[in-house]
Amino acid sequence: MANTGFIDIPAPSREQKEKLEALRTYLKGLGSVAIAFSSGVDSTFLLKVAHDMLQDRCIAVTAMSCSFPKRELEEAKAFCRKEGIRHIVVESEELEIEGFCQNPKNRCYLCKRELFEKIGQIAEKEGLAAIAEGSNLDDNGDYRPGLQAVAELGIKSPLRACDLDKQDIRVLSKMLGLPTWEKQSFACLSSRFVYGETISKEKLSMVDQAEQLLLDLGFHQVRVRIHGSIARIEILPAEFERILQEDNREKIYTTLKELGFSYVTLDLLGYRTGSMNETLKK
Repeated sequence: MANTGFIDIPAPSREQKEKLEALRTYLKGLGSVAIAFSSGVDSTFLLKVAHDMLQDRCIAVTAMSCSFPKRELEEAKAFCRKEGIRHIVVESEELEIEGFCQNPKNRCYLCKRELFEKIGQIAEKEGLAAIAEGSNLDDNGDYRPGLQAVAELGIKSPLRACDLDKQDIRVLSKMLGLPTWEKQSFACLSSRFVYGETISKEKLSMVDQAEQLLLDLGFHQVRVRIHGSIARIEILPAEFERILQEDNREKIYTTLKELGFSYVTLDLLGYRTGSMNETLKK
């Protein structure tokens, strides 16, 4: 499991512990729930707390698709096995959704709508009262069209409802002994594409393999954004010096060229969430 490596996590504050208690109360009040589970920092924390409160009245549902790396799926399966959580894996092939491949600005809405409708069918079949997803308070500050689908379909967002942000979740995850407390932030591979650029299985695979290389080389928080045939690498600024070391630089360049990229670049601002949304603000 890749981790951030540079996170300094303090002991939980009184306020953070109170937020955890509020979350426990909220989840217990749902009675039963299907959690959209990606194995990320947020959904792992949410699933752990929900299962602690509801036991077998809580299940995890993970969508398997070409925009979801195999490593993440395997981590999701492993976590549910370890915790004794019933886990259902569904196929959710985004590329088959009308309009998705053209990567419109509402791409995330199209994907989330389809996913939560599938989870809704599972929840209904299982007799579960609610569906919940793991967006946190920080997600309110960026362009998140997927949250429109969440609102339209009546999906619960317990972390946002209980005012938990990313830092709160990492601190409380560490307190609960979750391995994801220092895991890198992750978003589906489709988020690596410039809006309007066609998304294909081939290019998703290129991005996936390029990011896996960076993780294998020990870089902590990574993104490989794709602009046509150009790879724009985002890493933590603290690791710039290491990526420019001759062995790493040549390995990355050679491998990404073999994957099909014509040019390999390093973003001088470094890693940041939602960098593809920056053009929408102009």
